[in-house]
Formats: sequence, structure tokens, C-alpha cells
Amino acid sequence: MVAGINAALRRVPTWPLYPLGCIPAVLFYYQGLTGQLGADPIRAIEHELGEWALRLLILVLLITPLLNVTRVNLIRFRRAIGLLAFIYVTLHLLTYLVLDQQFYWSQIWQDLTKRPYIIIGMSGFLAMVPLAITSNNASLRRLGARAWRQLHRLTYFVAVAGAVHYLLLVKAWPLEPFVYLGIILALLAYRLGRRLGTRSRRRPAT
Repeated sequence: MVAGINAALRRVPTWPLYPLGCIPAVLFYYQGLTGQLGADPIRAIEHELGEWALRLLILVLLITPLLNVTRVNLIRFRRAIGLLAFIYVTLHLLTYLVLDQQFYWSQIWQDLTKRPYIIIGMSGFLAMVPLAITSNNASLRRLGARAWRQLHRLTYFVAVAGAVHYLLLVKAWPLEPFVYLGIILALLAYRLGRRLGTRSRRRPAT
């Protein structure tokens, strides 16, 4: 059963993920332009783009545990999903800079220095830049598999930063940001527990 699923997945091309994954972003901007996002469409677009970026990051982090538990292999789609997450984070940031603040740099600088959720969100974005730049086979060969894997562990920091950014952004603290943060911390704990278990099995008996 699983072998059949994996064989079918190997025949699925990865490139359609990019246009399909960008459809929600196009819809958000269209809804904003046509007055379908309420009284503050720019903030609504920012929120939706940021939340989609967080969902995609969680999906990236889920791929390895899914393989470990079910043997369903989605590894070949991870790069495309990660790059889509970077696209959504970039659009989230550009919407804030261009549409929300309109390049009003003094206000932007004030936000960067005085609002913790902005600082955390920007830190997550900056950490994503080297991940996006090295998400290609040439970088993997140049860095080597070990160094490349160590660099891409930044994905966990990015995901936690994104979830904390969302949590601090909302004022009423609804359930949703706690759910995102809880899922990310659970995936991080799973990875840590698996690594510790692997090390203990490798340790020679005394």
C-alpha cells in the first residue's frame, strides 16, 4: 500500500506546486482590491499571507515525521513547499512595507525597535533568506550534505519565530496562534527525542 503511494508520488511533478500554491495570495489581493476584506483590507491581507506562510512551514516540518511514522515519502516536495513559505513571508513583509507603511521609514524603524513582534518576525524572515538561497542542488553540492543539513535546521527557528510573532501580534490571544505554536513545539520535541534516541543506541555498552 505505502509502496504504491510512494511510487505514485514519484510520478507527480513538483513544478505545479508553485502556481497552485500562489493562488491564495492572488485571491487575497483581488479580494482586497474589490472591497471583500472588510474595513482594513491591508491588515487582512497581511494576516492571511502570514498565516499561510506559517501553515506551509508546519507542512515542511511534518514531512520527515510523516516519513518516519507512515513511510509515506514527500521529501521531494519539501523544497517547493519551503520556497512557497518564503514567497508568502516575503509578500507579507512587502505588504507591510509598501501598502501599510508606504515606505514611511521613520515609522518602520520605530516598529523595528519598539515592537517585539516586529523584531521577532523580521528575525525569522532574515533567517529564511539563506534557506531560500541554498534551496537548490548546486548549493547542496557546494556546502556538502552535512553543512547543508545543519544550515537548514534554521527552519525550526523560523517556524517558532513565526508562531511567536503571530501570538504577540493578536491582542485578544485567540486559540489559533497557540495551536500553531503547540504543533511546532511538538514537532521540535519529536525531532529532539528522535536524535537523543539515536545517540543512545549508538553509544557503546560499558
